[in-house]
Amino acid sequence: MGQNIPLRKCLGCGEMLGKKGLLRIVRSKEGEISLDPTGKKSGRGAYICNSRECFGQAVKKRSLERALKCRIPDEIYEGLKERIENE
Repeated sequence: MGQNIPLRKCLGCGEMLGKKGLLRIVRSKEGEISLDPTGKKSGRGAYICNSRECFGQAVKKRSLERALKCRIPDEIYEGLKERIENE
């Protein structure tokens, strides 16, 4: 019997992919938005492919804001973009 791989939808391209292959962006209860490399931080999470294209699409479509249910300031986007490029 095969092991079930948890699937998550990328906010950029919309593809369902294995959770391990995606980056998790999390909003904590305090409202802090950060990249979650471990996938274990508590809070509301959103998933995105580790690519500039998917991140750009998510920003353009505002899907990251909808998924995290909050407005995201530009400096947070810049920080996330920088971290994604360096992953």
